[in-house]
Amino acid sequence: MSFYVTEFLLVAGAHLLAVISPGPDFALVLKQSLVKGRRVAVWSSIGIGMGVFVHIAYCLFGIGLLILGSPELFAVVKWMGALYLFWLGWQCLRSHPASHPAGDAAGDESSSKDSTRGAWLTGFLTNVLNPKATLFFLALFSAGINPATPRLIQAFYGLWMAIVTILWFVFVSIVLTHPDIRARFLRISRWIERLTGVVLLGFAVRLTMASAR
Repeated sequence: MSFYVTEFLLVAGAHLLAVISPGPDFALVLKQSLVKGRRVAVWSSIGIGMGVFVHIAYCLFGIGLLILGSPELFAVVKWMGALYLFWLGWQCLRSHPASHPAGDAAGDESSSKDSTRGAWLTGFLTNVLNPKATLFFLALFSAGINPATPRLIQAFYGLWMAIVTILWFVFVSIVLTHPDIRARFLRISRWIERLTGVVLLGFAVRLTMASAR
């Protein structure tokens, strides 16, 4: 049992450092929080966390090894992720300020089911289609977790990582949508969108150069 506790702490620590590091997920939540409002940001955060379950699933069932061992398959995943981030970045660059009314911190304009579903899906796809996340989870499960560790315990590790991911980004969403903070950023929301677009395009370019090796 002590071995599993030690293993869990190592896995949880590595994941925490990874999830708080700036990346496409953080860029998305930053933009959603400051431009769209709390409701959209929180649902995007939940989508990001649910995306973690996809990575955990293919690591547990060995599909991840197939991706890692096949340059062609990895290239497909890589280019899908890069194209999606490119599309998100382009949408930010071409957005108009008028499409983002001030509203309140909760984002009144985002209260419909369609907006909620769209926010969740955006977060989910941003995480799932990120090859860097794929490589991280494959490395974590292949090098950080003993193959003899029961699948049930490995699944618990995955559940923990998904929950921590959601909690972290929901926390970021709440902080960034504080009325005082958001009111200041809304004055420069157009430039926030533009900067986020540039950052996402930069991540897209970096992903095209990612290697499975």
